[in-house]
Amino acid sequence: MDTLLRDYLPIVVLMCVAGGLGIVLILAAAIIAVRHPDSEKLSAYECGFNAFDDARMKFDVRFYLVSILFIIFDLEVAFLFPWAVAFGTLSMVAFWSMMVFLLVLTVGFAYEWKKGALEWA
Repeated sequence: MDTLLRDYLPIVVLMCVAGGLGIVLILAAAIIAVRHPDSEKLSAYECGFNAFDDARMKFDVRFYLVSILFIIFDLEVAFLFPWAVAFGTLSMVAFWSMMVFLLVLTVGFAYEWKKGALEWA
């Protein structure tokens, strides 16, 4: 039992340090932060327009486009982590399959860039 507790001691120490650091940073921000609220800072802001406008008003589709692009590229990059962890034991088929996947990802990114979907202005 003593060796089991000794094995978990670094994890407990890390959790205590992380929790303590989190509490210290939150308290420091609450104590030291300069507060000069105005009506613009206190207003609700979401999706580029005021929250209390007419619900039937037209708005820019770029907000949804950027979020969809983020989800697509974020999920595709998430496939790289298990591949990178198991990289040493993968076959050449798995390697070239990921290269094709990355090529498709790069072509899609280049297409979106060329179309101007990543430019806000």
